Amino acid sequence: MTDAILLDHVSGGKLSHELVKKRFLPFLANPMLDALDDSAVFEANGRLSFTTDSYVVNPIFFPGGDIGKLAVCGTVNDLSMSGARPTYLSLSLIIEEGFSLSELELIVQSIKASAEEAEVMIITGDTKVVNQGQADKLFINTSGIGIVPDEVNISGANAKSGDSVILSGTVGDHGIAVMSQREGLKVSVPVESDCAPLNRLVAQMLEASTKIHCLRDPTRGGLATTLNEFAMQSNVGITIEEDKIPVAEGVRAACELLGFDPIYVANEGKLVAIVDPDDADKILAKMRENSYGGNAAIIGKITDDYAGKVIMKTKLGSSRIVDMLSGELLPRIC
Repeated sequence: MTDAILLDHVSGGKLSHELVKKRFLPFLANPMLDALDDSAVFEANGRLSFTTDSYVVNPIFFPGGDIGKLAVCGTVNDLSMSGARPTYLSLSLIIEEGFSLSELELIVQSIKASAEEAEVMIITGDTKVVNQGQADKLFINTSGIGIVPDEVNISGANAKSGDSVILSGTVGDHGIAVMSQREGLKVSVPVESDCAPLNRLVAQMLEASTKIHCLRDPTRGGLATTLNEFAMQSNVGITIEEDKIPVAEGVRAACELLGFDPIYVANEGKLVAIVDPDDADKILAKMRENSYGGNAAIIGKITDDYAGKVIMKTKLGSSRIVDMLSGELLPRIC
């Protein structure tokens, strides 16, 4: 049998069933998915969070991850940013004719590993194949459902004057890792994507305090764009300090070479939290207990000044406005 996806793989016939049974179910099997019905039926209590996202990253394999890991982690993280406990995901793939079956299996194995780490179940899905040249290898869509605890109220519109701004770690890792792989860029210190599920980190933060007002993962547009979103949604000013923003050596070197500002480069395993200042230190301490929050830092605060704007205090002692990203810095990054 050829190691390639064929249009016949989505004909609804034998090859379609073989694709599901041989390439997906051995890795993703669970009672709800195994039924292979047109929809999954499940029970849920309380408030629900629902999200969906599509992934078109190029290349589909990159240092620190691949499109499968990215799809699971991205959707898990979007749910987590509402304070939800992710539970179920859907998985839909659009595959270009001729794509390698062995590479597809590697991606499904990565999906399995990421779902297991995040403790979520993939309970429904779909696969389509398009003619060669009508897609770029593989696109993935995932949707997710999570349960939001009653005491949690997290929104980008909840920031208050005096709140502390916490960043969970170094910025720009994902964007530079993907771009370096795509363009063959060599830097003195290799860079890997930070792609990771953050639901356990968020759960630990909520154990420390429920006075978390805003959460967001700074993906496309980076830290700068996320902070501007908070400032506009909450109609507050945000002041950050440049020397408190952690940046990995390899990312800094690559950004200097390319003329990028790390705060605009995409991340896939970091979060920004706006929290009550009285609980900031204990939330920070709890974050640092988690492997995905080891470099967490308080980088700024919410103010009444300059509503809707973000101001950075630079290392030189001056101040500048940090605007939202304009244009596309790095296309096909997620």
